[in-house]
Amino acid sequence: MLIALGDGKPKSHRELMEATGLTSKSVGGALYRLWKVGSILRTEKPIYEALKSFKGRAGIKKNTRAYHLYLYGSMQSSAVVNGLRFVKYSEQHLEKRSSGLSKAELIRRFLRENSGQAFYTTRVAEALRDREVRQQDIMGTLKRAEKRGLVYVRGYRAHDGETPFKEGYIVTWIDSSKPRDQALEEAIQRTNMTLAEKASTNPIIQRVHTIRDIVIESTKLRDLTSYEFIQNKLDCTEYELNGALERSMQLYHDIQEAKLFNAYRYFYHSSMAEDDLKAAIAMKENYIRMTKGRDNRIGHNWEAVVGWFIDKLTAGAEFWKQDHRSIMDPRRITIHLIKPVGGRRLNAEVDRVWEVTPGPLLQPTTYVLECKWRLVKKRHIDDFFDVLRWSKEFGVDTPDGRQIKQGVTGVFAGSSFDPKETVRLKDETTISLASYAARMNIQLLKSTDFNEKWREEGVPKDVTVQKICRIAKDEKEVREALLLMWENPEKSEETLTKIAEKNRCVYEFETMLEGKR
Repeated sequence: MLIALGDGKPKSHRELMEATGLTSKSVGGALYRLWKVGSILRTEKPIYEALKSFKGRAGIKKNTRAYHLYLYGSMQSSAVVNGLRFVKYSEQHLEKRSSGLSKAELIRRFLRENSGQAFYTTRVAEALRDREVRQQDIMGTLKRAEKRGLVYVRGYRAHDGETPFKEGYIVTWIDSSKPRDQALEEAIQRTNMTLAEKASTNPIIQRVHTIRDIVIESTKLRDLTSYEFIQNKLDCTEYELNGALERSMQLYHDIQEAKLFNAYRYFYHSSMAEDDLKAAIAMKENYIRMTKGRDNRIGHNWEAVVGWFIDKLTAGAEFWKQDHRSIMDPRRITIHLIKPVGGRRLNAEVDRVWEVTPGPLLQPTTYVLECKWRLVKKRHIDDFFDVLRWSKEFGVDTPDGRQIKQGVTGVFAGSSFDPKETVRLKDETTISLASYAARMNIQLLKSTDFNEKWREEGVPKDVTVQKICRIAKDEKEVREALLLMWENPEKSEETLTKIAEKNRCVYEFETMLEGKR
């Protein structure tokens, strides 16, 4: 052994086995005796190395190897080679294990003594840190104990495998004194409680559990749950919601879907009585007939308001036009996507696209408009940004990923923006929704912006663009009303009253639904 170490180079246990031809046990015993008598030095701390080995049909196995290096150093107390400190024998450098127990036994004993609880593996390592038990020591022991039926180990289960949660796997002791089924059921319940105490599951699973709770709650109330209601509760994008709904119905076959008028999605639990289900469907169909038409009307009217102001106030704007098979406005543009966005696969629609050329020697700026008559949140801004950057017309590939082309500015017009919503950046700073949109080169337009223009022209305060959207029958009437009020601001209230009287039969029932009658 001394001859093998005589070249002055540090060597590991395996390297000395190859150099001497001795067995592992012989080399280990000799190294310990030489280190103890002071003939060699050993690294102060073990070295950890991640290893991969091919096991045939079993695939590639990964494990962490801990080992020491040894150095010839007769009569030396310590040495430093390649940044590693080598020391002579001392009890303080021996691995400290309480009562002579191995690390594996320490881990098993900890779980056995706390058998009424479930722990994340990081918590186990933290509890046994003073016994020299590290994170990399945990899983090997747990897998061996799991094969023997001593512990229950739980992770996030995907279709073809299991991965740890953010804090590691959850593990708990299985009481062998009880019937196996009962002991396993109790172990599962303990892991469920640990998951409930800290929301560390995959976001999809969190949404799945929330969806099922919402559906069951509505079913108890003999009601159906709408797609939009679930989205508002989860505060997620359409793409995220569609994935969560699909996953929910795969995992829980008692969640059923009813598609009303082949367009509107509602969900209920299979425990709902057939008579209650028929009554709930009839009520929802009646509600859709009365309200969805109103929503579409006001939404299109809002687009007309925004478009009219852009036409009126933007000098030199050239709008894009497309011929559509339907009666859709030719200035409503269909763009092509190279990647699905929010449930849109191949195409998406934007409300207006126009170009403005500042001067003969300057490049034109292209503006893309999106209108939404609702409380706008961050997810709506993100969705609009994704549509632009993944479109063939307005997106471009860059070294930093897919971005919006230079010279293209998004314009998002919402009836109102959530004043309470803020955005937390990677550096932990918090900014407003408007600042967040500006960082992505998206301008925000609110109904108050258009009302301020009204005031500048002398239109009374009580006449707002919101009221015009609600009372006008269609987009044509919106444009006519706006023009009359712009040219005769002193007669704005009279114009509004005439339109309201004319369309009383159109929106009278809608007003009743809002509780304003």
